[in-house]
Amino acid sequence: MGTNAPARREPLTGGPHEVYFKNLSKQKQKEVMEKNGNNHKLRVCVATCNRADYSKLAPIMFGIKAEPQFFELDVVVLGSHLIDDYGNTYRMIEQDDFDIHTRLHTIVRGEDEAAMVESVGLALVKLPDVLNRLKPDIMIVHGDRFDALALATSAALMNIRILHIEGGEVSGTIDDSIRHAITKLAHYHVCCTRSAEQHLIAMCEDHDRILLAGCPSYDKLLSAKNKDYMSIIRVWLGEDVKTRDYIVALQHPVTTDIKHSIKMFELTLDALISFNKRTLVLFPNVDAGSKEMVRVMRKKGIEHHPNFRAVKHVPFDQFIQLVAHAGCMIGNSSCGVREVGAFGTPVINLGTRQTGRETGENVLHVRDADTQDKILHALQLQFGKQYPCSKIYGDGNAVPRILKFLKSIDLKEPLQKKFCFPPVKDNISQDIDHILETQSALAVDLGGTNLRVAIVSMKGEIVKKYTQLNPKTYEDRLELILKMCVEAASEAVNVNCRILGVGISTGGRVNPREGIVLHSTKLIQEWSSVDLRTPISDALHLPVWVDNDGNCAALAERKFGHGKGIENFVTLITGTGIGGGIVHQHELIHGSSFCAAELGHIVVSLDGPECLCGSQGCIEAYASGIALQREAKKLHDEDLLLVEGMSMKKEEVVSAAHLIQAAKLGNTKADSILRTAGTALGLGVVNILHTVNPSLVILSGVLASHYVNAVKDVINRQALSSVKTVDVVVSNLADPALLGAASLVLDYTTRRIY
Repeated sequence: MGTNAPARREPLTGGPHEVYFKNLSKQKQKEVMEKNGNNHKLRVCVATCNRADYSKLAPIMFGIKAEPQFFELDVVVLGSHLIDDYGNTYRMIEQDDFDIHTRLHTIVRGEDEAAMVESVGLALVKLPDVLNRLKPDIMIVHGDRFDALALATSAALMNIRILHIEGGEVSGTIDDSIRHAITKLAHYHVCCTRSAEQHLIAMCEDHDRILLAGCPSYDKLLSAKNKDYMSIIRVWLGEDVKTRDYIVALQHPVTTDIKHSIKMFELTLDALISFNKRTLVLFPNVDAGSKEMVRVMRKKGIEHHPNFRAVKHVPFDQFIQLVAHAGCMIGNSSCGVREVGAFGTPVINLGTRQTGRETGENVLHVRDADTQDKILHALQLQFGKQYPCSKIYGDGNAVPRILKFLKSIDLKEPLQKKFCFPPVKDNISQDIDHILETQSALAVDLGGTNLRVAIVSMKGEIVKKYTQLNPKTYEDRLELILKMCVEAASEAVNVNCRILGVGISTGGRVNPREGIVLHSTKLIQEWSSVDLRTPISDALHLPVWVDNDGNCAALAERKFGHGKGIENFVTLITGTGIGGGIVHQHELIHGSSFCAAELGHIVVSLDGPECLCGSQGCIEAYASGIALQREAKKLHDEDLLLVEGMSMKKEEVVSAAHLIQAAKLGNTKADSILRTAGTALGLGVVNILHTVNPSLVILSGVLASHYVNAVKDVINRQALSSVKTVDVVVSNLADPALLGAASLVLDYTTRRIY
């Protein structure tokens, strides 16, 4: 199948870029221009070698082109862009309206190891003349290809500053060595993930010359809105194909084990033939072994098979629509483990080519794909699934950060690199204003009365908080959650926070694995069998975690409060209702049906008052805010509540606070009710001590300080001697629900191992 002309790429405008340019100080821009010479524009040379690196470089090129008052752009094209067998992809650069200053034919055909070495040598011979003519102030080099190594070597030896994109990452094959070699040659570094940033620091690169920006291609991915994606799917896969019912396959040779990678490709094609789904197969790149892989395709008749469409190149704008709506992507391309995560499309990563890459939960690794059955089983597991969207590699704001970084470069600074040898500072790299973007979470607390959303930093600081009344209907509630989250995510850019994900704390029974509220309390209406993860993840392109509010309170204590470093502890929330969470051996207990730690419904009396759960004698029926309010109303109706020093307005609603105030002012009946409530809570705690034997009990919520002494007294009277030494403390956290929701995100994203 031949290739279509690529779609015209529109410049990156609007959205977060507008926010960026509004916030960028014009005075600061002026100072940089004056430093480098009043009328001097930064002359930037962008060299692109293949279709993959152009997808990352193009957003930066558009950004540079959009600011002619600051930059001059020269584009150099080389490598496989200029080879017909690989789609003559230089045409898409022309169709994107960029003037190509120089075309360099640098590929020596042969597609083996020797040809790769000769190609590097040929590029080194041709590049000095081009660089002498262009005289750029800085050259932008992307990634880990052998062509890029030739570019970086030439620029470094000719005293041209180098900005390296996507350094510090880890993957398989020779690419790792090439990537790190370019890092050593480069003067400035733009990396995509926190881990990559740490690797650069560990490699002794200057902290102040590292920018954690995210992947530039994500600026395009996260703004991709194409209502006509079906026409793109039909062009490349046929008229009868439906969304989520086709596969995209992209597999490259592994240069350090060519023989095995060709065998794996053969097994992959056999599995795809057996799986019997429409499949778009892209030709491999120009690396050693690609010629043999093409022979395998032709031997199996892939180009003429009714289920397959084999193409040399798909324009990036169209490619992202194809993978966004695919049932699965399979192969060993970095695109699968990086860009495709932005859409939650299932990915099967084959072999070792991407070993070490950070991946989202949408990626299933088949490291040793040595049988057709193994690959076929992976297809059966992954095909048609939909995962939460991942933003490990970017948040859609990379280009503004990179442009800001470029504008800060002082050409009068010495060209010679400085290395920061160990010991490495604790402080990690800074953005261009020397202000660290704070790793943060969006925390959502769904209470019986209010709906709250907050930006919470890694240290537990609530940077910004939004509060609205919790709507009564499902539709209104979900709409408000999305609206508040979108508003908070936009504000995060302004307050210099990088949002890692969304954590949601809600009442009721929750399946945290699926992000579903199974059954809610009576306090939150229309809130059963609700999938919270999918709509919020789809709207924000962020991973989403959901858990019960009691469990979230325990997580908050584990990360920020008294539970930090404690192996076994219990948290009890004393508020409108009674809830809690149990941490055993540092892990939260959910139970077989996600009903563990329903501590408010421990029965302490067989003939006690009726509880909202339908039972009698629960702790919640005695000690919750609702229970105390009920008893206060009874006293008030009998004119037994108010004592000297108290007054109530006619329209004022009787609450638990009035009961507590009356008890403090000497109302013996109010005091008796509070003592009974404290005893009931204490008996519940004794039952917990005898069941899970924690070393610490944390009382949280507005009523905690009123109950703590009563609970300690009951433990001394009723508990077994072996558990009487337990510590009982009042939480010092101001907002455990929001902090717990945030810790769902912060704990998971920072400890994750792939």
